[in-house]
Amino acid sequence: MKQTDSFLKGKHILAVDDEWDVIETIQEILDKAKVDVAQDYETASEKILQTRYDLAILDIMGVNGIKLLEECVKRDIPAVMLTANSLNPNSLMESIKKGAISYLSKEHLSELDLLIEELLGAQNQGNPTWKLLFEKLGNVFNQRFGKGWKNENKDFWNDFEKNWEVSRGIQERLLHDKNIIDKGI
Repeated sequence: MKQTDSFLKGKHILAVDDEWDVIETIQEILDKAKVDVAQDYETASEKILQTRYDLAILDIMGVNGIKLLEECVKRDIPAVMLTANSLNPNSLMESIKKGAISYLSKEHLSELDLLIEELLGAQNQGNPTWKLLFEKLGNVFNQRFGKGWKNENKDFWNDFEKNWEVSRGIQERLLHDKNIIDKGI
């Protein structure tokens, strides 16, 4: 059986968290990648503006992670939101709306390399990263947020679930559309 290369190998990743032990853990877990670090908003923002990263891992609290997410999106840097204290439906929805590719609780930090491997693989194949996250961690959200947590924002979640399926279908059609392929898009 052929061994496939890691999607992390050779990637340049920015890890932002105000807790040094979290940053050290991220560096250890993502040892196949080059990991730059920042412990505050200003340093992270400067790095985002000066460097082209393959991925950013952003703490929501303590470093103004949502604002950093907006900056990453403007620079076309995929971002994973990382949180301990902001693990709630509202920050999850805000992360989705602002353009994060995933959202992870710090209690699952030990799985970060596996999750990022799968996310980058899904993204590379044009598959929806959020669908992957909900397939893997949907039960965690259900346990943490309570039964029926999506009912409070039913319209958002219904649109969200429809859109990831529609987006995938559109992407697949565009990949095979001769008019687009011929234009090199």
